[in-house]
Parts: sequence; C-alpha cells; structure tokens
Amino acid sequence: MDLERLKARAAEVADAETKVLLDRTSGSKALHERAIKSLPGGVASNFQVGDPYPVYLERGKGSSVWDVDGTEYTDFHGGFGVNVVGHAHPKIVEAIRKVADRGIHFAVTTEATVALAEEVCSRFQLEQMRFVNSGTEATMDAIRVARAATGRDKIIKMEGSYHGHHDSVLFSVVPEADVLDMRASMGTDGKAWYTTEPTSKGIPKALWETVIVVQFNDAAAVEQALSENDGQVAAVILEPVMMNIGLVVPAPGYLQALRDACEKHGAVLIYDEVKCGGTIAYGGTTERFGVRPHLAAYAKAIGGGATIGAFGGEARYMEWVGKGAAQQGTFNGNPLSVAAGLAALTQVLTKDAYDYLGKLGTQLAEGCTKAMNDGDIPGHTMDLGAKGCVSYRPEPLTNYRDFLETEPGFFYASYAWMINRGIFMTPGDEEQWTISVQHTEADVQKYIDAFGEFCQELAG
Repeated sequence: MDLERLKARAAEVADAETKVLLDRTSGSKALHERAIKSLPGGVASNFQVGDPYPVYLERGKGSSVWDVDGTEYTDFHGGFGVNVVGHAHPKIVEAIRKVADRGIHFAVTTEATVALAEEVCSRFQLEQMRFVNSGTEATMDAIRVARAATGRDKIIKMEGSYHGHHDSVLFSVVPEADVLDMRASMGTDGKAWYTTEPTSKGIPKALWETVIVVQFNDAAAVEQALSENDGQVAAVILEPVMMNIGLVVPAPGYLQALRDACEKHGAVLIYDEVKCGGTIAYGGTTERFGVRPHLAAYAKAIGGGATIGAFGGEARYMEWVGKGAAQQGTFNGNPLSVAAGLAALTQVLTKDAYDYLGKLGTQLAEGCTKAMNDGDIPGHTMDLGAKGCVSYRPEPLTNYRDFLETEPGFFYASYAWMINRGIFMTPGDEEQWTISVQHTEADVQKYIDAFGEFCQELAG
C-alpha cells in the first residue's frame, strides 16, 4: 500500500466528485443563498453546515429521501441517528394523526406521557425518569441532578466526546475544535487526567476547572482522577459506546470498573445514550454490555422522529428533581412527541426489529470491509445494531487519540462519491451510518456496490 499515492488520489477524486455534486444541486445552491440572509451559515444547526453549501432535503419516505432538486437517495444519514424507524412509517404517521386534531400541546401531563415513561423505564431498566426535548437537555439535567445529589461541582468526561452544547460539557469536543483549530491539539497533554480550555467560545472561565478530561477506555485514569480530586467529583459522564469519532466500543470490564470507581468515591455514573440508547440493542447499553449506570440520558431514536429527550435512573438520584434541582420545560412530554415515541418503542422498534437491524448492519459492515481489503485501503468497519461506520485507520479505535490517526481525506472523497451515486450520508468523518427498519438488503447492497467502486477508484 502506497499511502501517499492513495491520499493524492483521494484528493483528486474529492475535487472531481465535488464539482459533479455542485453542478447537479442548483436548487440547494439557490436555497442556501436565500437561507444565509436569515440563518447563520444558511442552516438551523452548526452540524448542518456544508462547504460551500449543504444538500437541502424536501421529503422522505421509507428508506429514501429527496433533495430540493428532486434527486432521490437511499438514506444512511438517518437524521443523525434519529430515524431508525425510517421516514413516514405508517404506524408513526397514524399515531401523530390521531393526536393532531385532539390537541398537540397542553403543558399538562397526559395518560400517554405516563405510558411512554413506563415504557422507557421498562426498556432501559430505569426506576424513574423525566422527559426533556433534546439530548443536550437530557445530559444537562442528568449532570445537574448528580451535582444536587452529591453537593459537588466537578465532572469527569472523556477526551474528544460530545454531550450536547450546554456549558458544562463543551470541553475537549470534536465538533467546534475544527473551527477553533484545536482538533490536533486536544489529547496531547500526556497526563492521566487534565483540565483544559473549552472548545467553544462563550463558556465562563469559572467552569474551566470544573471539567476533568480523561481518555476513553482508561478506567485507571478515572480512578486516579477521582482519588486526586477526592470528594469533589459529582459525576463521570460518557457515551458508553463513543459515537462522535466513528464508533468505539468499551473494552471488556471498562464499564463495570467505572461503576465500581463511582460507587467507591461517591460519584454518579452517567451514560449518555442519546445516540446508542435506541440503536445498538432493544434495551440499549445495559442490555448489550450488562452494566447499569446510576443515571442515563436518551433522545434521538426514542422519539420515532419527533423531538424528544429523557433522562432517568435510580430513584435515590431522581428524587432530587423534587428537592430543589430545577427540571422543567414547557414542551416536556407533549402529546405530539409522546404519540410518536410510544408508537416507535411499542410497535416499530421491537426485539425482532433489532434482530433485523443487526442482520443488515453486519451485511453492510462485511461488504465495506471486503471492498477496502480488495482495494488495499487502510480502514476498518464497526457495526452495532442500527449503527456502524467506516474509519480510515487499519486498527479499531480505542479512544480519541486513535481517531487523530485516521485519514479524513479518504472520507471526504467518499462523501461526494457516495452522494453522487444516490447514497445520502452524514457529512463528517466523525459520524456513522444509521439503518432503519424500512431499509432492505437491496438498499444495503446499493451502498456496498457504490463503496466498492469508490475503493477501486482510489486503488486505481
């Protein structure tokens, strides 16, 4: 394998395919020119920014989406992991229609809200929970409850991980690190644990020393950080499967070691299952890996495409929302989102559905692995249920520092190549594919075929 030749070829492919992409998306270009007048970057979220503009979508049905130019794609973006039910699933549509003419907002708890809470608690092995409206709110409230219960200020998070955009967790995070030219400088301290400047502007300096950073999959570093900050750490928060640098699974024994360390030092173990909770297994991380946290945060897939989030766990911690830890929201548990979520969790995302998603995920991962091997492309695949990815590093990742060894140029060449061949993908090398229950083996084979052609194009 001649890595430098492959990198040069990837740059050539990226340039050629990007030109094709821009030539055929005049509708997106026009909408972007309109959007930038009212929306910074022409988008509703920084994650949606494109260079020079994103592809704007118009509608979705089943496993397909259509852009504003009328081009159909097979959707492996999945709304950043939300659309495990696919688009316009009949059972979700029916559930929303039933509540649409009965009132979609009261700011009062309904029977359906209670039913969904019961389903979430049962499915994810929680004693109690509360609804919110996003993953950011879910992790924010979980951390607040942990601080209230322990009377402590500090938290421990994993290097490079993302837990939403509230102030307490915007330290050592990939998304804004690129903008601030900090991506390569994170993770170079050399210590078992450290504090650092935030990877977002606008974070009060009073918070800078409250966030301790350690490497993912290093339980000894967490134990050391807890010991050396004895009595000061409220919580350890992590994605139990790290999903903002590709897909990184916990090492054997890692999650149990974190649970044990938190129990020993009086800290709260918080799982951020916003991405993995509704995707990797019917019962999320606890089912897949067998270790329960004290608290956990959910969003994305649990809403069946509607806006929703949740957090919960042991009652001894959740009781603090009634003892002075602020937790409220006008739209929390609203009828529209609850109807979609209840239909998703009880009628669509069944145990059989996860067996099906696992089958498709394995098919896709194995197909991509073969394509890279045939083209001698340095990379690997990972898949867990509905989620999976290609990472351009030969060995699987164990932490953020491994992610820095990947070749982003290969991804950006593949992005334009794949989208030009009808595969709608997430726009960043830190993301993953999402498969829905409405995808078919033919959809997966379409992805494999296009990716195989890409690998051969790189190999020359």
